[in-house]
Amino acid sequence: MALAIIQDMKFPSSTKKPWHDRVHPSATQAQKHWLHRPGALTAGLRRLGKVHLEVVSEYACRLNPQEAALIQKPPGTLAWIREVSMAVDGIRCVIARSFTPLPASQSVWQGIRRLRSRPLADMLYNDAQIQRSAFLSCRLNRGMSFFRTIERALANTDEPVPDAQQILSRCSVFWRHGQPLLVAESFMPAFWTPGATLV
Repeated sequence: MALAIIQDMKFPSSTKKPWHDRVHPSATQAQKHWLHRPGALTAGLRRLGKVHLEVVSEYACRLNPQEAALIQKPPGTLAWIREVSMAVDGIRCVIARSFTPLPASQSVWQGIRRLRSRPLADMLYNDAQIQRSAFLSCRLNRGMSFFRTIERALANTDEPVPDAQQILSRCSVFWRHGQPLLVAESFMPAFWTPGATLV
């Protein structure tokens, strides 16, 4: 099912950075494709091979100003965070961070607490009431919470943490009954070799 896309979503310029609504011109064709690919990301990954999803962490946390602005909430909003890692044929490809205001995680978006190792797509693409914003994308920096998610995901592995600037990420916001759920997906450098085969 195709979600309705909200094209006119606005973010304060002071808090939107480093997120951009256009992919940087230096991006490869494959990078441009995946950073703005519609539909469920897990469905695209399954075209590359066997997908394994692992939950890194789930917890309540207050959002910093940049995160809060992305879902049009005030800084310090208490949110439910879900962090996952996805591998394709054993290669770690994507690490994702999703969050929604804590009250929404107990009502409109309560399904986020019940997914376990299932992807978010299982609760997002079968509901006509859900709308999705257009994508924003960026290269991460070390100070971003999205980069700290990657550090946590790799903490107990033998994989080195890539330089933040090597990691391209995208985010979009799903809306249901006026409540936001942000999904940010960071593509690991190792992803771009298999990822280019479908473009």
